Amino acid sequence: MKKLVLTLLFVSGAALAQDMEVKSGDFAFLKDQKEINVEFDYSSFTMMKEKKSEAQYVEERTADLNEKSKGNGNIWSKKWSGAKESIWNPKFLELVNVVLTKDKKDVSFQEGLSTPYTLIVQTVWIYPGWDVAMMKQAAKVTTNLKFVETANKSHVLLEISSEEAPGDQYGSNFSNESRIGEGYAKTGKSLGKLLLKKAYK
Repeated sequence: MKKLVLTLLFVSGAALAQDMEVKSGDFAFLKDQKEINVEFDYSSFTMMKEKKSEAQYVEERTADLNEKSKGNGNIWSKKWSGAKESIWNPKFLELVNVVLTKDKKDVSFQEGLSTPYTLIVQTVWIYPGWDVAMMKQAAKVTTNLKFVETANKSHVLLEISSEEAPGDQYGSNFSNESRIGEGYAKTGKSLGKLLLKKAYK
């Protein structure tokens, strides 16, 4: 029994692992900034272990759900298409701002701002995870976080790779979109903590 518990703890720990690595640049330009514009880029990410395109994933899952219960796939497809704006983006923004606000830092990350610098949250890979009541696996979200000059977005000042941010909640969560949203929340939280260490000491 002890071996089983230890194994489960190890698996849980592995599922919650996230690697956030500075790929290039530094944090100096952020020091005196009060507001950072944020853009989300979902243009070319892949999904699942097979690295399927988003279009392929949506097509296959829609067909599978419709086969199980006519019409359910179409309903799910609409939920999926709205999840970016209604769940994923807000989760990221909420958590990065919560971390900074709790530490009393006067800086805010928001969409649609006219500021010198923009953070581009580029989604690279998503694994939605699964939940069948007694057993579940967290979602995973890999992103590339690029701080650029708003007026010249090809000029990257800082690039951070966030690998497999876990998306999970206490209790059951049967919504793929919601679990993925928790992955974006974890990404925002981890970025906020990194900024506290490197940019807003």
